[in-house]
Amino acid sequence: MREREEHLFEALENLLRVKNECSSRILSECGLSDMTVKQIAYLKTIDEQGEVTFSRLAGITRNSKPTITEMVNKFVRMECVYREPCADDRRVMYIRLTEKGQRIAQAEHDALRRVIERMTETLDEREQELLIGLLKKLR
Repeated sequence: MREREEHLFEALENLLRVKNECSSRILSECGLSDMTVKQIAYLKTIDEQGEVTFSRLAGITRNSKPTITEMVNKFVRMECVYREPCADDRRVMYIRLTEKGQRIAQAEHDALRRVIERMTETLDEREQELLIGLLKKLR
């Protein structure tokens, strides 16, 4: 039993390593290999929300408006986001992702796609079906 758990641990560790390598490669392609997990999470939140204001992002992330302003300023310098005034109320600013910001926000998803590509290159059709069946059981 112990040996089986160790093999499973090693297999999952290897799978996560491959995914992390793919994520790192995507971030490096964007010129941001030193981006933190928290920063990526904020970009993902902005991406998921679509039209998000400073106040709304502060509420979602449970941060103060000054903290959000500081973070957005940093993202602007990194060319990941830009501010867009609301057409109806010029006092309201939306936080929008640049193309670079979108790539980073979707890096995890893209990394998983790259892992799947590696799997389809490495595993034959029967092995792929077996893996799909096993992974579905993990729900």
